[in-house]
Order: sequence, then C-alpha cells, then structure tokens
Amino acid sequence: MKRAVHQFLPSLAPRDAIGSHTLSIQRALRNAGIESDIYAGETHRELRTHARSYKEWRGGDAILMYHAAIGCALGDWMATRTETLVLDYHNITPPEYFESWAPETGLLLSQGRSQLGRLASTAALGLADSAYNAAELDALGCARTAVVPIFIDPAQWGAVDETELRSLQASKRGADWLFVGRVAANKAHHDLLCCFAMYQRVFDRDARLWIVGGISSGEYWHALHRLAEHLGVENNVVFVGAVSDGELGAYYSAADVFVCVSDHEGFCVPLIEAMWWGVPVVAFGSSAIPGTVGDSAIVLPHKQPAVVAAAVNRVMADDALRTNLISAGRARVSDFDPLRTAATLLYELETLG
Repeated sequence: MKRAVHQFLPSLAPRDAIGSHTLSIQRALRNAGIESDIYAGETHRELRTHARSYKEWRGGDAILMYHAAIGCALGDWMATRTETLVLDYHNITPPEYFESWAPETGLLLSQGRSQLGRLASTAALGLADSAYNAAELDALGCARTAVVPIFIDPAQWGAVDETELRSLQASKRGADWLFVGRVAANKAHHDLLCCFAMYQRVFDRDARLWIVGGISSGEYWHALHRLAEHLGVENNVVFVGAVSDGELGAYYSAADVFVCVSDHEGFCVPLIEAMWWGVPVVAFGSSAIPGTVGDSAIVLPHKQPAVVAAAVNRVMADDALRTNLISAGRARVSDFDPLRTAATLLYELETLG
C-alpha cells in the first residue's frame, strides 16, 4: 500500500476502547511503513500530542478512516470529503435507550445514525468490530464490509491493586457477581438487579453484585439505587463507579462470575477481559454478544431472572463446568491477538491500493 491512511474520530480519550483502538491502528500502519496521523473533534489533554484537530486537515491523496460511534460535527464534515473513505463502525446505540434517561445523548445518537447512513453509502470499505455491526453496514448499502475486531491488548490488563483485592477477599461471604460497563439503560442493569435478587433469594443470601463503570445517565443511576432498595438487595449490591486499572484488576481477580444481561452491544470488551482474568461468563445472547464469546460462555436465549440465577448457580456448583468455561474463555481471548487483528486490517486496506 502506498497511500497514507489517516484516522478521524469524534473524541480521542485515554482509557477508552475506541481511543485505544485508534492508537493501535496507527501503530500497526506505521509498523507496516504506512503514513498515518490522527485527527479528532476533541482530544483529551493526556493525549494532546497524539492527535490534531480535524480542522487542520488540508486534503491530499490519502485514505481517510472515520470511526463512527456517535453524532458530531466531524461526522457532517466527513460527508463533504472526496477522498477515499473507510468507515470503521463501532456501533451506535439505538437512541430509544436514552430518550427517557438522557435525551440529549439520545439526540446525539440519532444524529450519529443519520450520519452513518450517509457515510455508509459512499464508503469504499466498511470495517466492523463484529459480524453484528457488519450486517448493519450491509443493510445501509456499504459497498464492501469486513470484520476487523477492536484491538485488544491483554498486556494492558495485568495491573492489580493488591490493597483493594485484599479488602474484597476479606469481606467475602458468598458468591461475587461482577458486571463491568458504563451505566446506561441499554446495558440493562435493571434486569441484572432483578436476576441477582432472584439468585440471592433462592441460592445464596450472602452473594454480592459489583457494578463497575462510569455513569452515562444520572437519572438511570439513581433509578437503579431505588430499584435495589425495592428488591431488598441494596446491602449486597455495590455501585462501584469508574475505577483505575489496578482497581479493575482487583475486581476481576476477586469475582466468581461475570454476568451480562445487556440488551444491546456492538462488541462488549469486558466479556473478553473477564475471560482473560479467568472469570466464567454467563450472558444473555443479545446483539453482538454471541459472536464475541463464541463457545466460551453460557449464553442464554432469554434473561428471565430464574433462568439467569439458575445458570449462575450451575457455574458456582459444578466444578467441571467452571473449569471448562475458564479454559475455553482463555482460548477465546487468543482469537483476538493484536497481531492477528493487525494482519486482517492491513489485508483489507491493501485492497484499496
């Protein structure tokens, strides 16, 4: 490949899956001898030396790769460009999940979906984190699509806050559930609370649920606390919030099972994180989740609380099943080796000349 490949994204931020993915793509391209810079709508101060404003782009014979994840002014600007466009689609959550809880976010998501439709029809190539996302690009009329998973680098996951881990282990009395992900309605934390309440009532009064992740909607966050009180599990549910890498490692190290009942995911990196840490996964098989976990998790066709609770109880009671899930999960992580992802990316871009 002779032409430069420059990346454009709404926001470049640290400790963000799309931001890390963008930086990994840049390294892969530069290692292959391909010129590659990053242009962003906004850049966090920690990464200010890694990107320029998209307004500084002056044009040229280059391929422009746009990371679509939410509506923004950059998306409209991309639609005006005449350079070869590669659309890297990370999924845009359907806005109805935010209309009741964070309507301003819902508007941005609606804008993003509108922009996605315009860009998909003009892109020379659509890259998607998952087959689920690729199917959406196909439906929007993208000329050609390929699945290139989000770059995952397990080398970044080894940190453990030992003080936090000892505290979590010292207070253990029953099974410890974990879910990691931003607190937003599409993640269905409300259903997770109902499933946990059923498990605690039927199987393990001393079980705990750790909900780890930043807040996307304050209204939804407060509603979850009220629901926990209504269900009578408020003393066994910990709303942890955002954490450092070391604290996250402590929660994964201490957890007995990772439970995900999300309604909409474009990939869901925490599923792979849990497998890497050796935490068995029980998940509702919505959206991209079956494609992410493959055969390495218990994937449920529905998420009635009794069904989810019984599945978790199987994981806790059946040592052979637990061992098999942990082994299968670690094998699944190897499918997302960053060297393999880089090779797939370069192969797809090579077809553009």
